[in-house]
Amino acid sequence: MASFRELLAATKEQIREVDTAEAAQLVQNGSVTLDVREPEEFEQGALVGATHIPRGQLESHIENRIPNRDVLIVAYCAAGTRSAFVAKTLKDLGYTDVVSMDGGFTKWKSEGRPWETPQVLDVRQRNRYQRHLSLPEVGEKGQQKLLEAKVLLLGAGGLGSPAAMYLAAAGVGTIGIIDMDVVDESNLQRQVIHNTERVGQRKVDSARQTITSLNPDVNVVTFDTRLGADNILELLSGWDAVIDGADNFPSRYLLNDASVKLGIPVVHGSIFRFEGQVTIFDPLQGPTYRDYVPVPPPPELAPSCAEAGVLGVLPGVIGSIQALETIKVILNLGDSLRGRILAFDALEMTFREYKLRIDPENQVTYANRDRIEIVEFDDICSPTIS
Repeated sequence: MASFRELLAATKEQIREVDTAEAAQLVQNGSVTLDVREPEEFEQGALVGATHIPRGQLESHIENRIPNRDVLIVAYCAAGTRSAFVAKTLKDLGYTDVVSMDGGFTKWKSEGRPWETPQVLDVRQRNRYQRHLSLPEVGEKGQQKLLEAKVLLLGAGGLGSPAAMYLAAAGVGTIGIIDMDVVDESNLQRQVIHNTERVGQRKVDSARQTITSLNPDVNVVTFDTRLGADNILELLSGWDAVIDGADNFPSRYLLNDASVKLGIPVVHGSIFRFEGQVTIFDPLQGPTYRDYVPVPPPPELAPSCAEAGVLGVLPGVIGSIQALETIKVILNLGDSLRGRILAFDALEMTFREYKLRIDPENQVTYANRDRIEIVEFDDICSPTIS
């Protein structure tokens, strides 16, 4: 039976080793750096931007974390032993260009090469988000992205309620809420972020109470104000995404023009009686609201939910999908609804998908952002948020 030293020597004969100088050049040229040390080692310091997969999780996680088998990978550990075995394992798994850094992180750091102290989850957060951490597509790096993300909700009503709660549960670090209404008893049939004891309370305050009790990691920023042309650019600036919970055309056009001007994606949702729709309007990557609805219909053809009614559970379905799509945008995960409209019919219990294309006649585009003028649309109908 071979000794450990003999096994290591045999392994190194089958892989390519590089010293720290060559590894630094490969990293500078865009290779993937793979840290295979244990979590407690990684937390003390790592190469800048390294992908962390502990040696014991390599086989089960590598294909999702680094799916391209032809990319150049620089694997490293503390001194170069574990990374040598990793390089051999990756070769056996079909990865074509893997090198092991001799001397490991210890030598790299001692030579004064660049490194960082990674942001890591504490023990409590690891427990709270463990189902996310078990997903290779999310993992600790993805959870950190969520904790650093900033999402603004237009409305703390039917759509904003489930969206806010699921974003908070997922660990989205900063959630903003724009709403100038108060909780009414008639809201409680569908706006699940509020409760009976809070009837008469400001909606933004009620929503903040629910979110912070659900997840203390979340910073809730409230805007108890009317959304208008005079403040929308200031309100939207600095957010990673906006969830549209408006139920009227003036607010939607106002949001569209401001989000296009700022280049911020809008996760749009709408509900009416027993039907709902979800899509993503991303001014940098696809169609926007004005491509979808170039001209607003007259008020008599666009009744609100208050006038036409809505099944109470419907906003829960649509708002949850909005939260899901927002998380996918933050993590750049899967296929988003950019350029697609997902339509739900609760009576038929069916989902249908429609393609949405850019309208060549639409001039309100990110390319024309400097020419976009933010104006009110009060002549269409009264702007409200529900």
